[in-house]
Amino acid sequence: MYIIAYIPMVVSMIQIIFEIPDIDNIKEKRRIIKSVTEKMRRRFKMSAAEVDLQDSLSFAQIGGALVSNSGAYGETVLRKAFDMIEKETPVRIQDMSIHSEEF
Repeated sequence: MYIIAYIPMVVSMIQIIFEIPDIDNIKEKRRIIKSVTEKMRRRFKMSAAEVDLQDSLSFAQIGGALVSNSGAYGETVLRKAFDMIEKETPVRIQDMSIHSEEF
């Protein structure tokens, strides 16, 4: 007989809305968005994409997700990703939220 231990799957999610000042065209915006999402994927081993505001020249909304067995761990990683964006990208953060759900 096998005893199966329940280990939760936790999905931690981040949503960031930011303003990109001083850009002249959509190509520049896409370059910045691609740089941000690639850094999130590479450094933090998470999924990331532009999820809304694609038609806006000055604003962007990025979503990211990380699957782990701990909400605390997932949220810590997402906060580090957010700190990286604040320090390394030329954007003004308008809104940010982090949320975890257990499945």
